Amino acid sequence: MKQEKLSLPSDASIITTYRCQMRCKMCNIWKFPTDERKEITAKDLEKLSPLKFANVTGGEPFQRRDLEDIVSVLFTKAPRVVISTSGWHYDRIIKLAKKFPKIGIRVSIEGLSQANDDLRGRPGGFDNGLKVLLKLREMGVKDIGFGITVSNKNSEDMLWLYRLSKKLKMEFATATFHNSYYFHKDDNRVTNQDVVVSHFEELIEELLKENNPKSWARAFFNLGLINYIRGGKRMLPCEAGTENYFIEPYGEVYPCNGLEDRIWKESMGNIRDFDTFEELWFSEQAVKVRNLVKICPKNCWMVGTAAPVMKKYIRHPAQWIVENKTKSLLGKGPDFDKIPYYNVGQNPLQGDLNYSRMKPFTDNKGVKPDPDLPLVEE
Repeated sequence: MKQEKLSLPSDASIITTYRCQMRCKMCNIWKFPTDERKEITAKDLEKLSPLKFANVTGGEPFQRRDLEDIVSVLFTKAPRVVISTSGWHYDRIIKLAKKFPKIGIRVSIEGLSQANDDLRGRPGGFDNGLKVLLKLREMGVKDIGFGITVSNKNSEDMLWLYRLSKKLKMEFATATFHNSYYFHKDDNRVTNQDVVVSHFEELIEELLKENNPKSWARAFFNLGLINYIRGGKRMLPCEAGTENYFIEPYGEVYPCNGLEDRIWKESMGNIRDFDTFEELWFSEQAVKVRNLVKICPKNCWMVGTAAPVMKKYIRHPAQWIVENKTKSLLGKGPDFDKIPYYNVGQNPLQGDLNYSRMKPFTDNKGVKPDPDLPLVEE
């Protein structure tokens, strides 16, 4: 990969809080709520440089009483702002969407009713999430949809949700569960790989049959999820901390949310310690973190870090899409036994699980829940 002049990032994820009313089995954020008195404010976010896309996430963003202020600031930075939510807070979501009709809303739905409510730990979550989406559609909000985090127990439901999204004409996003400091998990593993992979293969074949280039790109993205589940090297390099970044609730800026203490975890700096975002982005510490990313052994494939490089190195996804869309038109499917690895000059150690500096898992260096911060119930 030839040395390029570093520019400002195009994408950002703002983790507004770790407070959450859900009790998801694949995520323990809710056990580690942040102190709302110390969370980043809309004023802090005024420092951000211009973006193409901003994702607002958590925890549960709608736990923030000042979420409207945060969204208002982000729309001055990016033309597209999308909130990831459980959909639990119906009234708050509808109120915000009325004020910001161009807002994007992605509701996390982990399967059909029984599977979703079991995995997310709260009864009624599926019905509530679907109710929110249908109301938003009725209001004329365009950028809406739902996403699923695929695990051992819900891959079959993924196909049903995809078909439901098509029927409702809504966006549909996929992910697989990961381990990271962010989730406070180290035991998220797909143990029934053949079953889960077979369902992803079905999804990819259905996406390729659609008459929509966005669906074809999603087919390629889901191929990356198959590769991740199998433990393969990333198909494209990870440029976390170059094309995108994450801001934590207390202001720390990380290249991604997939870091683990047992491998490495280092902040680029705290946004509150700099007068401008540019000072942080071009700092020596940020350079150090980007160099660590170049040899990071994790093979994560998450939309926050995959989408920017799919766009940057578009000729590789485009070639795969042309070849496999053609096969689809001929009634054939992709060769899932030959997942491509695109050498664009990245360090060969990156994304190679065999090259790992893993230490025994320390659960965020022994971080324990703050007994003075009550768990969020509603």
